[in-house]
Amino acid sequence: MVTVTSPSARHEPAKPASPSWFIAKVNPVARIIGALLLCIPMFVSLDVVSASVALGLEVILLWIGGVNPLRVCRSTWPVWIAAAGGFISVLLYGRTSGAILWSAGWIVVSEGSVYLACATFLRVLAIAVPGVVLALGLDPTDLADGLVQILHFSPRFVYGGLAGMRMFTLLQDDWRALGLSRRSRGLGDGNAIRRAFSQAFGLLVLSIRRATKLATAMEARGFGGTGPRSAARVSRLNPIDAVFCVICLLIPLVALGVAVHAGYWHFAFQGA
Repeated sequence: MVTVTSPSARHEPAKPASPSWFIAKVNPVARIIGALLLCIPMFVSLDVVSASVALGLEVILLWIGGVNPLRVCRSTWPVWIAAAGGFISVLLYGRTSGAILWSAGWIVVSEGSVYLACATFLRVLAIAVPGVVLALGLDPTDLADGLVQILHFSPRFVYGGLAGMRMFTLLQDDWRALGLSRRSRGLGDGNAIRRAFSQAFGLLVLSIRRATKLATAMEARGFGGTGPRSAARVSRLNPIDAVFCVICLLIPLVALGVAVHAGYWHFAFQGA
């Protein structure tokens, strides 16, 4: 006899879902929706004021939520590198306007290009930094449950993608095992480039075989069926999710409103 406990009666230990105590309480689906509400309005603006206000509000709210600015910088260092790359490219090759500050061949640095470079740098940070912070600690299983139960996505598509994502964690172990097995057969001492391509092909074959077995196992357990499915863990939206989405929408609205009121707002898809 197998005893089954209802989902509402289960008491599972809570896992850290985010470095922020507030974001950790938000449903994963609400985090995705909030990130879209936060980032999409900023795509239409390209000016220093709106990006600065949005970035400042985000850092302050994250600080209140338990994530200090130093932690934000450490967690989003790739974003800062990308923003610096955008700053340099726009500074050197951006649209020329105003006084020419420096020029050398194809490179022309003007007052307008400096302003656009600063606006681009801050805009990238204002859009990408909150997205990265919201994704920290996000459990793929909780997200999959929310997509199926709240947004009513296809369970076959969602759980198939979840299973494939789980398989990525095995690639490193498979690569190490393939390398050791090849060296034990005396095949790992030749050209490094040729060895890497050959081992990559072996990894591809192994991944395809594992994916075929996984698909067969999921089909045998009814993941491909059309009937109603039960959920081991119930995912639902709570009032805190609505508060979170409202905050995410207010940040770009306040930033754009300040830029319009100050006379600095500029449509991103319009020439400077």
